[in-house]
Amino acid sequence: MNDAVTSINESYVESEKRVLDPSLLDKSLIERMPQPTGWRMLILPYRGKATTEGGIHIPNQVLDDGQIQTVVGYILRQGPLAYKDTNKFPDGPWCSEKDWIIFPRYAGSRFRIEGGEVRIINDDEVLATIADPDDILSF
Repeated sequence: MNDAVTSINESYVESEKRVLDPSLLDKSLIERMPQPTGWRMLILPYRGKATTEGGIHIPNQVLDDGQIQTVVGYILRQGPLAYKDTNKFPDGPWCSEKDWIIFPRYAGSRFRIEGGEVRIINDDEVLATIADPDDILSF
């Protein structure tokens, strides 16, 4: 289990760069995460930067609270039926795995795993896709 903590913690990079670098996630870690069923998606909420632009260190408790309250996340996995309903999604999927998205604040089920929190949301709860989570100034 310590390997999971190490892998998640190593996926967060220096605060001057993007705080979460998804390319650093160990594939075995992703394989050990829950596989969403049906039309659901597994989301890793955005944690935010560890320091402000002025160099002030933000305590872990504040970062953890921000991760719980955030509306920005990274799609780790999609269930086998996500966006397959052609009546509901006539133009195809709204997003795909490895996209950054915005979702409603209280959407889905939140749960903690070693090293962080993840959410499972429904495919129709995606509000928007974004290129960079740092573009969203307020969570």
